[in-house]
Amino acid sequence: MTAAAQPQRGEVTLLLDRIHQGDRQAVSDLAVLAFPELRRIASACLGGQSPDCTWMPTDLVNELWVRLLRRKTLEYRNRSHFLGAAAHLMRALVIDHARERRAGKRSPSADAAFALNARIPPLEADAEELLALDDALTRLAAMSGRQAQVVEMRYFAGLTVEETAQAMGLSTKTIQREWTAARAWLHAELRGIGK
Repeated sequence: MTAAAQPQRGEVTLLLDRIHQGDRQAVSDLAVLAFPELRRIASACLGGQSPDCTWMPTDLVNELWVRLLRRKTLEYRNRSHFLGAAAHLMRALVIDHARERRAGKRSPSADAAFALNARIPPLEADAEELLALDDALTRLAAMSGRQAQVVEMRYFAGLTVEETAQAMGLSTKTIQREWTAARAWLHAELRGIGK
């Protein structure tokens, strides 16, 4: 995405401030301004989908807004905080979709493992692996919330190390260290080594 296509960081933060002050129009303005960036994150979340998948990035962004608007308030400090929360919620939506697809199907494979340096597996073909990852990520969050958040942003939202560092207010070296540690732990968990 070009710099001209990205919303200015200050614009999003100003809209979030207006929302916090009760300006209902600011919610619509934020939806329009943030849509391209949210759609890019949704595309990363849904990357590698099979051709017959009916869930498109725009559908994921629309569902995100439905969930956000159900909340009484949208209290985000700034653009980075908002995008981090959006990435977390998109992960939850993708996992919910995978659970719906799995309903009534076989139980997850005990040795489900896939590369965390690739995009998430297609929902249509690999719901079991995605759910196994979600379970492992929930266990990781109990031990290290920061590492789990890095995985959400890097793996589910497709953010770069630099974008993740900016969203979390950390250095790129810290993000790289947490990403490496989280991937190693998750690989061990998914292969049953840590049990």
